[in-house]
Amino acid sequence: MRALLSAVFLALAMTGSVTAYAETPPAAAKTKAAYKVQETDLGTMLDDPASKAILLKHIPEIVNSPQIEMGRGMTLAQLQQFAGDQLTDEKLATIQTELDAVKPN
Repeated sequence: MRALLSAVFLALAMTGSVTAYAETPPAAAKTKAAYKVQETDLGTMLDDPASKAILLKHIPEIVNSPQIEMGRGMTLAQLQQFAGDQLTDEKLATIQTELDAVKPN
């Protein structure tokens, strides 16, 4: 098995494929989608310091809630049905505007 992998690697190196791949990052790594209040789960945003700071700024009572762990799998839009007074459409739009500037981890 090791000999086969060595032979494959040597063949790729001789054709320049290994060098070309190493110099060209995958397209997905070049552009990452911004977080979306309609699509990104709360847990993902809480795990990223930049997006968590935005959430703490706008909805600290939700982020600091003892029940926050139960909502980690939900989007902010889904959480709106349980906290509509704190997650108004206007508040979600404001959060989204700031999230648009954040590049996910």
